[in-house]
Amino acid sequence: MEGVTKKPNILVIVTDQQRADHAGFMGNAVLKTPHLDALAARGMVFDNAWVSNPVCMPNRSTMMTGRMPTAHGVIFNDRSLDWNANTFVRSLKKNGYATSLIGKSHLQHGMSRNSVVPFRGEAVGSAYFETGWDELEDFERFATGVPVDEPDDFYGFEHVELAIDHGARATGHHLHWALSRGAREADVFVEYEPDAPGSDRSSHWWQIYRPPYDAKFHSTSFVTERTLDYLDSRNASDEPWMVWCSYPDPHHPMTPPGEWFDRHSPDDMELPANRHDPLDGAPAHLKIFQGVHPHDQRNWVAPCGFGDDALLREAIAATYGMVEMIDHGVGRILDRLEAMGVRDDTIIVFTSDHGDMMGEHGLFLKGFMHYRGTLQVPLIVDSPYAAAGRTDGLASSIDLAPTLLELVGIAEYDGIQGHSLTPLLDSEADAAARDFVLIEDDVSTITAKLTPIPAKTRTVLADGYKYTRNSKGEEQLFDLRADPDEMHDLATRERTARARMMERLTDALIDADDAARGAPATV
Repeated sequence: MEGVTKKPNILVIVTDQQRADHAGFMGNAVLKTPHLDALAARGMVFDNAWVSNPVCMPNRSTMMTGRMPTAHGVIFNDRSLDWNANTFVRSLKKNGYATSLIGKSHLQHGMSRNSVVPFRGEAVGSAYFETGWDELEDFERFATGVPVDEPDDFYGFEHVELAIDHGARATGHHLHWALSRGAREADVFVEYEPDAPGSDRSSHWWQIYRPPYDAKFHSTSFVTERTLDYLDSRNASDEPWMVWCSYPDPHHPMTPPGEWFDRHSPDDMELPANRHDPLDGAPAHLKIFQGVHPHDQRNWVAPCGFGDDALLREAIAATYGMVEMIDHGVGRILDRLEAMGVRDDTIIVFTSDHGDMMGEHGLFLKGFMHYRGTLQVPLIVDSPYAAAGRTDGLASSIDLAPTLLELVGIAEYDGIQGHSLTPLLDSEADAAARDFVLIEDDVSTITAKLTPIPAKTRTVLADGYKYTRNSKGEEQLFDLRADPDEMHDLATRERTARARMMERLTDALIDADDAARGAPATV
């Protein structure tokens, strides 16, 4: 229609388990991420961006909905996002966007069903969705081929191609894409086990090794290639598009393929100075985690200690290789946008779903460890409507949905709890989108009874401080400006600061109390 201006395209690039400082643009002098650095140079970099939950599914569901985990219901990896939950992607789809998810979804607990601990008794309610609604990410559905009876609306996505698993294990659409290009099933469809096929395996921890296949079959290649193909398919259309480009790496197992395994020598890796933190006065479960060697962790994915310095050096080197492979793929995608002539008409976001302790405080991986290693994430917003620069204004994963909706002129739906970050996109030094960030971390009641993990943990960040309190009454307080390594707990020494942060936490909890769930719904 004459006079109608096409809305900007949207490309959201998401990695899995990437620390905020695991990128060149965030000050890492060893990692080589030239393409992400270039994106950062023309976008707005958020130096103070945090998760809403440090676990995969809760935070990914928050990114989709703009709602806290206790509001959308996915408080842990043992439950799927409600099938009828509103998402910002559904709003885009209703307003004329072609929507695509390529790579890691993890909005359903298909790959994390081992997190489910059945309640011994009557459930809180009865299932009211059609049977199978929460099995769309189960790898078994792809055992004999790509399913043909796929829904045309997967949380708002009309086009979905899944890379379900991590490391050197290919499942979902990724598996059949790799097989169609000559991969051997015995090499790519493997169990998470110490004898999984591969070479150069660490003698300290089986989850660090070189996969037995060519790099062209790896999940990073799948996500990159299929994103490029999707962009090509949209090139002749006047319809705006949104792509959720989601890499499963650098989540463990740490298996960069081919040349990417050799990008860094473990001997050259700098280790965190706070890795020998005795955790005196820290929550009791952290000390327990610290004493668990990675090779003794539960179900290959549970939080643990880092083992020893040799293992940690190997883990960091392999992780850097995975990140650099992603950076290479991002560069190809950005080049394609330039070649299509749409780079300047596309909003590009880069972030991760959570971080990794990577040895800090003697801890490894993620989950129930409320230090900045797991809680802080990289965040870039490159928008045609925004200035380039950096901001230390507070930002949260929950802010992604309202920010994108505002940038494209679409109204928010009921229940969005995030804050639009647009005030921070004009590079005004005193701009702010929020006064505090709340971080939730819960497990089911039965899990809390069977493990040392607190049932509930809450962290609030404000005024340069980070205060954490859990349902066992344990607490920590850090001044992040004076103590960025979080080695000096002020909870018992700075009573005024503690009281002020407890007030902040109270305000944050009141603010997060959901008034939308159960309200009259759209039919």
